[in-house]
Amino acid sequence: MGTQSQHNTTFSPETLELVKRIIARYPEGKQKSALLPVLHLAQAEFGGWLSTETMDYVASLLDIKPIEVYEVATFYTMFNLKPVGKCVLEVCRTGPCALRGSDDIIEHLQKKLNIRDGETSADGMFTLMTVECLASCGTAPVMQVGDHYIENLSCESLDEILDRLRAQHEQKAS
Repeated sequence: MGTQSQHNTTFSPETLELVKRIIARYPEGKQKSALLPVLHLAQAEFGGWLSTETMDYVASLLDIKPIEVYEVATFYTMFNLKPVGKCVLEVCRTGPCALRGSDDIIEHLQKKLNIRDGETSADGMFTLMTVECLASCGTAPVMQVGDHYIENLSCESLDEILDRLRAQHEQKAS
């Protein structure tokens, strides 16, 4: 989990160049249209979440008011407004997944990681979030981790998945 300081909230030169290309897609005066993709870039570059300083920085780049950024960032659940773990475990909890055992999956993760919905494990590795419909009802229960769907979950498969995710992130760190 990273923290951000007001003094260090600046995109890398590569990301800043990409931001400029995204803004250029829109007509003069309509740069606010670039807000969603720029927020995704900001979240990816600044530790997986959007601090107030980061949102203010994005507002300055787009020449819009900070409140315009806050409104969008707080509306969409894909944006994290507090630090998250290295792996965000998003478990679907809607009807079809619930019928196929997502409640058991969520309970298993809470016990295994000693966290509740919206919390991060003590080691900073995992954040658990329950979400609405991941649109994979035929392969329920389902969990999204980053850009990957993990389908047909069971409590047994979860232990293996958590071990694999932990190993992948430890390997990246070394």
